[in-house]
Amino acid sequence: MILFKNVAYLGKKLDLLVTENAEENSTLGFSFDPEDGFHKHCLNYGANYGKQGGRIVALHENIAAPEGCTVLDMDGKILFPSLIDVHVHFRDPGMEWKEDINTGLNAALHGGYSHVLCMANTAPVNDNAGITRYMLEKAKNTHPDGPFLHPVAAATLGLKGEAMAPLGEMAEAGCIAVSNDGVPLISTEIVRRVMEYASDLDMLFIDHCEDPYLARGAHMNEGDLSAKLGVKGQPDIGEALQVARDALLAEYLNIPVHIAHVSCRRSLEEIKRAKARGINLTAETCPHYLLLDETAVDNYNTNAKVNPPLRTWDDVMAMRDAVKTGLIDCMITDHAPHAAHEKENPLDMVPNGISGLDTALTLLWQLVEEGVFTQEDIVRTYTENPGKRFKLPYNTFKEGDPADFFFFDPSIEWEVSKENFYSKSANTPFLGRMLKGRVCAHYLGGKKVL
Repeated sequence: MILFKNVAYLGKKLDLLVTENAEENSTLGFSFDPEDGFHKHCLNYGANYGKQGGRIVALHENIAAPEGCTVLDMDGKILFPSLIDVHVHFRDPGMEWKEDINTGLNAALHGGYSHVLCMANTAPVNDNAGITRYMLEKAKNTHPDGPFLHPVAAATLGLKGEAMAPLGEMAEAGCIAVSNDGVPLISTEIVRRVMEYASDLDMLFIDHCEDPYLARGAHMNEGDLSAKLGVKGQPDIGEALQVARDALLAEYLNIPVHIAHVSCRRSLEEIKRAKARGINLTAETCPHYLLLDETAVDNYNTNAKVNPPLRTWDDVMAMRDAVKTGLIDCMITDHAPHAAHEKENPLDMVPNGISGLDTALTLLWQLVEEGVFTQEDIVRTYTENPGKRFKLPYNTFKEGDPADFFFFDPSIEWEVSKENFYSKSANTPFLGRMLKGRVCAHYLGGKKVL
């Protein structure tokens, strides 16, 4: 066992005691049921996790060290349960110059993540069991002790929105959710069928909400700034329309739905109405929608081009309030790495996306220090809610929980630069900024992985 002394958690100084392996679990009576809902996807884990992995024993003041226990003083470090990111892009297979599974998981490890859901827009697309198995095998070979990758199945073949992918085969191979990712589904009939099949397979449908006609040819938010820059803009109503459609379908079919990367007040209004009617709908957002508005794209800043686009400051304030009140359920990075040369073109020619795994927690901690959020808000949206919604193991520091946790050192100062990223790519509007705070140690299943 390991005893961590003087850890800071939720504003208190406490001690944390954890087991390291199955033998220690057995002596304390911790059991493991592979049919447990939170261990549904145990085939995606490494050999030293789940049944074999360490567990939480206790978190409170003045814990006495058991005989033979390793004792570590963590004074000055902030304790977090490991985070769960349900929306990342690792570009592998096919675009490994941007990111591969090894580097993506390494960035996740150093960012504080235990589990990541990897979207299907690879090349070839993850629309068959062979690609799914390739992704899982590479993840287990490069990071056997975690973080753990969970592939998201393409909803349609080639993400073309025409014919459904073989979801049953992909679920059996290890996919835990379904999404057409960044390609909005035009056909409501296809959306319905995907939702029904996904539900039958116990896979959650994640939808990228964007009206494909209103958004066609857009490169930023539609408004005064897009008019000034002479750039085609994407109106926020296009996102809200699709949110409303998905909510109505979920209500009619009595099937759950998860709304990807919400960016604006109008969408939040639709989500609020849906939840008030009891619809089984959850939603996510990203740190950049809580920190930046459309002015970040001024002067044609390509590193701030993302989809959905950065909106107005009013939208930023609405998103912050939605996180605080619980209207937004999950935090994600939407980690979308691109090579530097791909962003060195005119705004209308560069791909959308921000590389976020390296910076997300530090940026959110900045908002904690400013009094916008609390550590509880981060834990709820980045650990507990995604763990529950996607049926993944998560740590609440209750006895028997998986020993997935990390220590964050708020005193570490670092510059956002390619050299300081663990991801292959550093396409971020925060380039050149000095940030404070970074993960300094990480344990998964009671094993030190960083």
